[in-house]
Amino acid sequence: MVKHAVEANFDGLVGPTHNYAGLSWGNVASKTNVNAVSNPREAALQGLAKMKRLADRGYVQGILPPHERPHIPSLKALGFSGTDAQVLEQVATTSPSILAAVSSASSMWTANAATVSPSADTGDHRVHFTPANLSAKFHRSIEHTVTGRTLKSIFADEGYFAHHPALPSVSHFGDEGAANHTRLCGHYGEPGVELFVYGQGAFNEQAPAPQKYPARQTLEASQAIARLHGLKDSNLVFAQQNPAAIDAGVFHNDVIAVGNGNTLFYHSMAFLNEEQVLADILARLTGAELEAVRVSNADVPLEDAVASYLFNSQLLNTPDGMLLAVPGECREVASVSKYLDKLLDAGGPITAVEVFDVKQSMRNGGGPACLRLRVVLNDDELQAMHRGVLLTDALYERLTTWVETHYRSELTRGDLADPMLLDEVRKALDELTGILGLGSIYDFQM
Repeated sequence: MVKHAVEANFDGLVGPTHNYAGLSWGNVASKTNVNAVSNPREAALQGLAKMKRLADRGYVQGILPPHERPHIPSLKALGFSGTDAQVLEQVATTSPSILAAVSSASSMWTANAATVSPSADTGDHRVHFTPANLSAKFHRSIEHTVTGRTLKSIFADEGYFAHHPALPSVSHFGDEGAANHTRLCGHYGEPGVELFVYGQGAFNEQAPAPQKYPARQTLEASQAIARLHGLKDSNLVFAQQNPAAIDAGVFHNDVIAVGNGNTLFYHSMAFLNEEQVLADILARLTGAELEAVRVSNADVPLEDAVASYLFNSQLLNTPDGMLLAVPGECREVASVSKYLDKLLDAGGPITAVEVFDVKQSMRNGGGPACLRLRVVLNDDELQAMHRGVLLTDALYERLTTWVETHYRSELTRGDLADPMLLDEVRKALDELTGILGLGSIYDFQM
């Protein structure tokens, strides 16, 4: 029997150490804004405002907390020793790049937090979670342990939810989570098509691969997750991302394609074998016809798609069609703005466009879609999860006050060595886990 289900969005709350260290090779925006002065308070408030707008529209909106940064356990594992203050002084003096890496607020991009398969697709009819190992970048590879604890705290009932450890943290099984995974379906509660997009096959040296920037997701990682989640071949499509797009700065598939329901909104350069990908989806999608909205390079040049993050937008159901929630930059790039007007006049599945201000995140290379992890939940699962992380008016007001109390309005790379910053972060996060009712999820709490 098909159960009623919704797609909940769990946004990452931007952390108190949000800064521009330019850590992400292959992410054009990250490199462009390196060493700029950040505003963690504004970044967190922008993220909360985005969540509130969607919650007010009736979408189920959850929150995932930031991680403890700077992460002292990672520094001690690398041989730095002494008190926390001494560790910070040592690494700032000898290895400032390592300090920047363990201070990154990148966990805010929860599209990379995990891959999630809904119970309608899985063999045991539970929702399955696998935290992404994010092995391509050191600053992100240290996230999966706390991400796993957080997801287990929120989705604790083993009768409804299954949790897997991250895949081995080696390049052969590089996994970037839901940023390279989307689900297409007729209705959320029905079996759907899980589309895994990979950059290269790790064990096939003859296969096409990017030449300039690394491919962060491997075919082998995607196949492993599909096995762990108990997915059937009839639910699966594995598609290779166009290597030329990766070399143009499309480091994740969600920078060049986004799907929701039966609609796939994508750039013509998204996939290596576009026709085969569409044919495979069509062959497996049941209960609805595929709506493929293809954007040509003539309408939106690839570099404009990357600059504006057109495809790193959220695609959401409304009573009158689908809403495309875009970053403000989409209206600042002429070709993209013109295309959006044309899209609305086309009479297709996307019937509305709304602009969201997430500039602080965008400057580090993450748009609206990077900030959220999608979790399809039927009514029983929604009741079984920990509901203290679901955004309400009261929680929004409380979190806004929390941010304004604990976050700095300016942060530079030089501030990361300040022991007071670490104390501020720990005090804030300790209070946050109480507000959200998550228990002890951070190393300093254990």
